[in-house]
Amino acid sequence: MIPDEEGHNTQADLLSGISDLDAVGHLLADLHDDLPGKVTRFRHLADLGGALGPEGTMLFGGAATFNAWTEARSSFVHGNFAATIVLSQSLVENLLAAFLHTGLMMDDLPPRIAFRDTLKRCQDRKLISGQDFGDLERLMGLRNPLSHFRPVADDQNIDRRAITAGIRSDALIEQDAWFAIGIAVRILAKPQFRLG
Repeated sequence: MIPDEEGHNTQADLLSGISDLDAVGHLLADLHDDLPGKVTRFRHLADLGGALGPEGTMLFGGAATFNAWTEARSSFVHGNFAATIVLSQSLVENLLAAFLHTGLMMDDLPPRIAFRDTLKRCQDRKLISGQDFGDLERLMGLRNPLSHFRPVADDQNIDRRAITAGIRSDALIEQDAWFAIGIAVRILAKPQFRLG
């Protein structure tokens, strides 16, 4: 709260003073920024979608999986790359654990299961390959420093990885997002999830 001259507490809204017309101008500018990049990312998603079932894909895991999928795609197209990484991992984690939980694999899951344990169970049942396992562990490693603090001495720290790679941290996160959305679609394209 900010006290005014008479000592009354006041607090301006985050968007106070912005008219509807001003807001439209900001939204149009945001839409215009990186328009070629957005088109490229949208086309990439469309190309990846060709690997999904002709009748679509079964998204085990309910609203958590469905929302992670729709929001990961939107985030990727609009250049929200950290969100793309987090949502892609959420999508895969919920999808695979829910698939095991449905009983199709006759698995007895604990009420809360770690992602690594889900991956191990999926690999044991030949749902994912060794390459998938490694790539999904990599995805987990990309998500962790976005969700949990990592000091610069940690190999997963984003700034340290960027310096090691010789690129800006935002470019590194963008590269990670391309990988994340790609592995998410690769898992969704598995025969167990394809319809038709």
